[in-house]
Amino acid sequence: MNRIATITAGAAGAVALFATPVPALAATRTAAAPVAAPAATGTVTTCGWSGLQAGLSTKVCADVTGDSVVLYGQIGLAGPPSPGTPWPPAPQELLTRLSADVAGGNSLGAVNGRTVFTVSTVRVDGITATVPCGSTVHASFSVEAMWRGPSPVTVDVPVVC
Repeated sequence: MNRIATITAGAAGAVALFATPVPALAATRTAAAPVAAPAATGTVTTCGWSGLQAGLSTKVCADVTGDSVVLYGQIGLAGPPSPGTPWPPAPQELLTRLSADVAGGNSLGAVNGRTVFTVSTVRVDGITATVPCGSTVHASFSVEAMWRGPSPVTVDVPVVC
């Protein structure tokens, strides 16, 4: 087979591969719930959109199992380091705040803390609650560092039992 025939056959194979729909990927991301995937145990994890706070990427997530809700924040790198930036970066001490309430109802609590971030994604746990079926939980997570104020990220999660 000559070189042009090989390239043509490879291109046709790539077109066929990418033209095939992937239903599982399409079902995991919607505008109403940015990231939601049911697990085998009946737990549904929903995370809000990522935001930039203190130079880092943050998001708030909820694990819902029946009427039980576990809320947590995540802190990760916002992107690759700029050229000339020393690697690994120096650890950063961050002030965190996680709060939640039932929409139109009671507060589920608030947790303030300190977290040291280096390079790996950090999970900030804090609120676990039992919520009435049919309600919506609103959670907020903020991070601040010296000279960088908070810009909270949020998520609204329906509790469907």
